[in-house]
Amino acid sequence: MVRIIPMASSIRPSLSSFRLCNSTSRSSLYVSSVTSSRRFASLGSAAPQSQFFGLKASKPWRGESNNLVVAAAGNMAQGSTIASQENSLEWVKKDKRRMLHVVYRVGDLDRTIKFYTECLGMKLLRKRDIPEERYTNAFLGYGPEDSHFVIELTYNYGVDKYDIGTGFGHFGIAVDDVAKTVELIKAKGGKVTREPGPVKGGSTVIAFIEDPDGYKFELLERGPTPEPLCQVMLRVGDLDRSINFYEKAFGMELLRKRDNPEYKYTIAMMGYGPEDKNVVLELTYNFGVTEYDKGNAYAQIAIGTDDVYKTAEAIKLFGGKITREPGPLPGINTKITACLDPDGWKTVFVDNIDFLKELE
Repeated sequence: MVRIIPMASSIRPSLSSFRLCNSTSRSSLYVSSVTSSRRFASLGSAAPQSQFFGLKASKPWRGESNNLVVAAAGNMAQGSTIASQENSLEWVKKDKRRMLHVVYRVGDLDRTIKFYTECLGMKLLRKRDIPEERYTNAFLGYGPEDSHFVIELTYNYGVDKYDIGTGFGHFGIAVDDVAKTVELIKAKGGKVTREPGPVKGGSTVIAFIEDPDGYKFELLERGPTPEPLCQVMLRVGDLDRSINFYEKAFGMELLRKRDNPEYKYTIAMMGYGPEDKNVVLELTYNFGVTEYDKGNAYAQIAIGTDDVYKTAEAIKLFGGKITREPGPLPGINTKITACLDPDGWKTVFVDNIDFLKELE
């Protein structure tokens, strides 16, 4: 079914997750503090402001001096912001980042584990029960967490159903033979929502299936790959805005973009490396649709970083909303920060070293 080639374990480290609940954190907006105007105000008492800007000291119009101070302070603030953004861009590009796992909620953990292992060929990597918090996690995938993108399932005690909404699209799995995989899934009682065949407007053979909770999986026919769990598709209301955000705040690359006017949608593939070797984020824009219902089932993607504090600052600079300020999680001391993109999709960044310690 799914054929895997080894992936070097030295690839950027990854994250373990934290408690998922249905409450939302307060978002904090970043406000740059500018002290330049204060400095100019104090300088103004010693000499005319015109001297500081190379202007001829003539009699100013009433209020001209104050206007020059305000304009100069504004220019300095703007220049400082630009410099900060440039520094952040440079750091983000150098940061060792990798998508670690995707988190979502299910109504019957054992049922979902059975489907993923028997129908999709995944392995149960680990399971963690937190009775005092009334939830259980299960991690599944096609390879070790320190080198592969995996799924983190969350079961909240007593909750057997969630609303997936209209914003979440699907997960992608690369397989050697889509038709054979679909037959296996049918034999195991799985639901096939799109029979094998070429993708619209292309030649890649695909099929769509649904898991027991209604999450869609796209099966893509590809050769051997180190990352069979290869896509997470989310819908966005402004594709250019999203591309700009993920490039600058997250340091992702725009791997490709495809417009399909016949079917009224455009997609952009974003990630930290080539599609055939890495998981990618597939952003989909449907013509004329600017908002989606996100439901309460899909939670977030986790990304590894060398510094959650610098990551949070970069996210703030480029328009993201921090929903959890950077710092260690109580009890396990793993440093994280959480944010929302312009469409409200959540991402958690986790300290690379702390994540590896969790896996020990």
